[in-house]
Amino acid sequence: MEKLSAAMKRQVLENMFVKNYKRMWPYIKPVWFRALMTLLLAIPVGSMDALIAWAIKPYTDAVMVEKTLTASWYIPILIIGFTVIQGTLTYILNYLNTWVGGKITNALKIDLFKKMLTFETEFFTSKNSGDILVKFNTNADSACAGLLSNLKSFVQKFFTSLSLIVVLFINSWQLALVTTAVMLFAFLPMASLKKRISPVMATAMGVLAKLTAKYNETYAGNRTIISYNLETYQENRYRDVINRYFNFQMKLFKKTRWLTPVMHIILSVGIALALWFGSHLILTHQLSAGGFVSFLTALIMLYQPLKSIGNTYSSVIMSFWAIEACFNLMDSQPKIVDRPNAIEMPKTHKQIKFNDVMFNYLPDVPVLKHINLTVNQGETIAIVGNSGGGKTTLVNLLPRFYDVNSGSITVDGVDIRDFTLKSLRQNIAVVFQDNFLFEGTIRENIMLGNENATPEQLERATKLAYLDEFLKTLKDGIDTQIGERGIMLSGGQRQRVAIARAFLKNAPILVLDEATSALDNKSEAVVQKAIENLMHDKTVFVIAHRLSTIRNATKIIVVNDGQIVETGTHDDLLKIECGAYKMLYDMQFKTNEDNNP
Repeated sequence: MEKLSAAMKRQVLENMFVKNYKRMWPYIKPVWFRALMTLLLAIPVGSMDALIAWAIKPYTDAVMVEKTLTASWYIPILIIGFTVIQGTLTYILNYLNTWVGGKITNALKIDLFKKMLTFETEFFTSKNSGDILVKFNTNADSACAGLLSNLKSFVQKFFTSLSLIVVLFINSWQLALVTTAVMLFAFLPMASLKKRISPVMATAMGVLAKLTAKYNETYAGNRTIISYNLETYQENRYRDVINRYFNFQMKLFKKTRWLTPVMHIILSVGIALALWFGSHLILTHQLSAGGFVSFLTALIMLYQPLKSIGNTYSSVIMSFWAIEACFNLMDSQPKIVDRPNAIEMPKTHKQIKFNDVMFNYLPDVPVLKHINLTVNQGETIAIVGNSGGGKTTLVNLLPRFYDVNSGSITVDGVDIRDFTLKSLRQNIAVVFQDNFLFEGTIRENIMLGNENATPEQLERATKLAYLDEFLKTLKDGIDTQIGERGIMLSGGQRQRVAIARAFLKNAPILVLDEATSALDNKSEAVVQKAIENLMHDKTVFVIAHRLSTIRNATKIIVVNDGQIVETGTHDDLLKIECGAYKMLYDMQFKTNEDNNP
């Protein structure tokens, strides 16, 4: 049974090796020639150690037995020559290994990044930034760096060992048999290594992700940390995570690094046996002194790579683990994808309908309940209600940031899930409360709405977004660098850049998710004018915090606790005594009076 178990373990390792390298082949194929050269160069680099060990025999016999240097004077020069050649080849080998490894890593990272871009909003909201970085970046480094480096190392050590074993047998087959048996025994502890490593690696990567997230959190939340004097609080949280990571590193060390000293002890026994048995062979004239010195030199040189092979093997297993993690991620499927035979959404529409829509983020915790809503082309639908009532969730379903749990959303009778995601989202422009701007210039951020926009279209967009006057105050104008996330701009300026971007996109459906709620009165007034320009000739869904901005909406719906509780125009809803909208309006009006007596 134990033999079967060992055979099965061996088969699992072989299958893992074949599967992982087969999956990596598409990344190796473009650089296969240099990768092959890397492996081929590892052969002479490894084999030259044996030439040095072999050359010692005739030199030692000449000096110690024949007491002359006449026949072997050239051997020290040959050793120097071999070493120079080996050093040169080693440099070329390491250069090629770094070049090929970098190319493979970059190709895998690009594919992982492309895969990351296919995932839905829920995928990102359920993970922290550290998780994303480890899954899509760090694992690729571990996988590719380990893949080629360890393969090169194994080829080099294999041919080093093979050539040195040949030298052992040339000098004394009896001694070679003894030492080879010891070597084989030294490899037995490696069998259980993968089983020991896998669970610790998975947990350690999770803690590493949290560690990375702490840096991102501190970067993004630095003003909150400073204003609330949270330096000690954040330091303690970081200290806790880094201590956990240290503990997992030590766990991993204890589960893997014992292999090298154990192999060292076993191989030392082999050297001791060789000394004892070799002395016997010399005394019985079965082995010359030069042959014995050459044998010991080859043996010591052979045991050196074998002693470190435990650490190399640990690195191989970690590399395999990282490769598996990368390709498991590549094989995973986003929840929101195009249906088979999905069609292109037309640029024009007559009617959008929410048909008994139900949605929840968590099981048995409904966020939207039986939403029924009809919106005609060109109408402006304002969505108001208490905080947490489901307003943003409602509009997030339209571009399929999430999919409904039941019911449907249709455009002219066609379920939006039957449209391709690209065409659906191309027909919807979204202006958020906190719009994301990319590092770069104002021009680059606006042009994201339409990369093929003409200079005239760009100029018109900036004017309609009330950006033109602001741009004139900047030294570099529209080509001004705005920093990461647009940090160099004020809130109102960022909103106007986002509105200009939406102008260039020119989508027939517009979603405004509390686009002015975070602005002061002066900024809001300018942004509101820009929004009014943007809304022209579009079907608009607007989530409004300040009710004064939606008085002219075609229809206002009040969403509380995931349900539409009232529908009508501003004037109609104010006529409902004790109505939800009237209560919100009166409360806000009274607050404004209190703030402006």
